[in-house]
Amino acid sequence: MSKKIPKPAMNRRRFLTNTLAIGGGALAFGQADALRNLVHAQATNLDAPDRYYVFCYFGGGWDVLLSLDPRDPREYPSTEDSLRHTQIQPGYELQQRPDVDVVRTPEGHVFGPYMGDLLRHSSRLTVVRGMNMETVAHSGGRRRFLTGKAPSGTLARGSNASTWLAGKLGENNLIPNLSLRVESYNRDQPNYATALRVSNVPDLLRALAPTDPVLSPRLSRQIDEALKATSICPDSKLSLAWQKAEYARNQSNEVVRGNLSSVFNFGARNPQMNDLRQRYNFNNVDNSPNVSAALAAQAITNGVSRCVTVNLVGGLDSHGGQQWAADQGPRQEAGFNAVARLVDHLSELDYDANSKWIDHTTIIGFSEFSRTPLLNLGGGRDHHITNSCFLIGGGVRGGQVIGASSNVGMQATNVSLQTGRVDPGGEVLRPEHVLRTLFDEVGIDGSPDLRVSRIEPLLRG
Repeated sequence: MSKKIPKPAMNRRRFLTNTLAIGGGALAFGQADALRNLVHAQATNLDAPDRYYVFCYFGGGWDVLLSLDPRDPREYPSTEDSLRHTQIQPGYELQQRPDVDVVRTPEGHVFGPYMGDLLRHSSRLTVVRGMNMETVAHSGGRRRFLTGKAPSGTLARGSNASTWLAGKLGENNLIPNLSLRVESYNRDQPNYATALRVSNVPDLLRALAPTDPVLSPRLSRQIDEALKATSICPDSKLSLAWQKAEYARNQSNEVVRGNLSSVFNFGARNPQMNDLRQRYNFNNVDNSPNVSAALAAQAITNGVSRCVTVNLVGGLDSHGGQQWAADQGPRQEAGFNAVARLVDHLSELDYDANSKWIDHTTIIGFSEFSRTPLLNLGGGRDHHITNSCFLIGGGVRGGQVIGASSNVGMQATNVSLQTGRVDPGGEVLRPEHVLRTLFDEVGIDGSPDLRVSRIEPLLRG
């Protein structure tokens, strides 16, 4: 099935125009220099591609030996001599599935046994291996990937990448930045780029609907007029806090008037939602990977959001042997399968006469770190500093692996940013290299000072 998805009638630009009109123009916000980020995005790069983003977080630290960065157990057997020399133990024979082995793609790349349906899209897929996270703390690794900056202690030091991208591209979306069970930061971007954070689909529906009790139209107008009048009085004009509150109030009203509830009412019994539940294989509206992927698809393809971040999979912090053997692989696979469904969906939907939604939507999958290459005394795996991530969709030059972990202890290696191959004269890859590449594609300059250059072969020229 291929169809064009209609966009909501209200958009961010119209909302911003209305907001300015409330106070008689930009001066209604008081000191223009201090407050300009409330209503203005960065200057638009007219040559930038029309891009949307889905960030998929695999929570707890994934075991990349089972998926993104495997080792052939025939070359790395669990013998005392091999473990001593390689310090790598695939442990596939301990998995609770008889057919566990590495998988080879038509492009000649090797992946672990739990990549699931995502390998159907191997020609679109790029994996970045051998990244140094510089931490084995859950919050530190997660915030490093979200912002591209090492935290100060445990505190994030910058805005999320999704916030930067929404600030650059999301001015015309009702909810430019949507986050499902993932923290988000806005240190220096337009107010509209701040993520709407929700815990689940019902939570999002509550945010999109009028609150109870619903006031009479007359009383609502009176309150609205009173707040408008207060917002343009001299003291309020000089108050950044008041103007932010007034902006947020108008934003909330505009979102409610956008009548978006039907877009996310996954339990509704109508043809559209019946098709969505079947496509993503769910009956209950819960926090499963498939429901989270469906939420991302609806937000992106209905013009609601420019960036969506979802906590796709949790429970990967498997230190114990029983948990690692029973849960680590299947939970990762459930997440990869959900991403595959999202890719299938976006590949079928027309974006315009010449392209599909997948051609404009970049999907990024990440975790805060990986698991140790050797099993611990309990038969599970602890935290490991070297990591991998994957990208697929809009702009991604697929069918490739960039970088590598070492064949002794799976350490980070130096990689050429020009070729993506291991090179002693290159750089150790970190999450900020990936984010810098995404920023460069759409013309976000050096303002988010990530202090790295882009990975040239990651995206199409």
